[in-house]
Amino acid sequence: MDSAFDIYSIIGFVGTACIIGAYAYLTYVDEPNPFILHGTNLAGAALLTISLLVHTNWPSLVLEGFWAAIAIFGLVKALRRSRPAKPETPS
Repeated sequence: MDSAFDIYSIIGFVGTACIIGAYAYLTYVDEPNPFILHGTNLAGAALLTISLLVHTNWPSLVLEGFWAAIAIFGLVKALRRSRPAKPETPS
């Protein structure tokens, strides 16, 4: 392995820890908070993307794009569920 261990590698490791932590959280908690789960996954994907922009690995970069998109979808879904339903106005 010829790659330098620099700040971008450290950022990537923190991103990896976020994603692994989110998966562990999902596995160990009976009713996981979707904001914690998807927010942590999004943070991990963002940090890994920063690392991958410097130490480019195209398949991993594409994977992080999908990982981030799924996390954003999960956060939007959670936000929609957390809003109280608007009462219907009588006609």
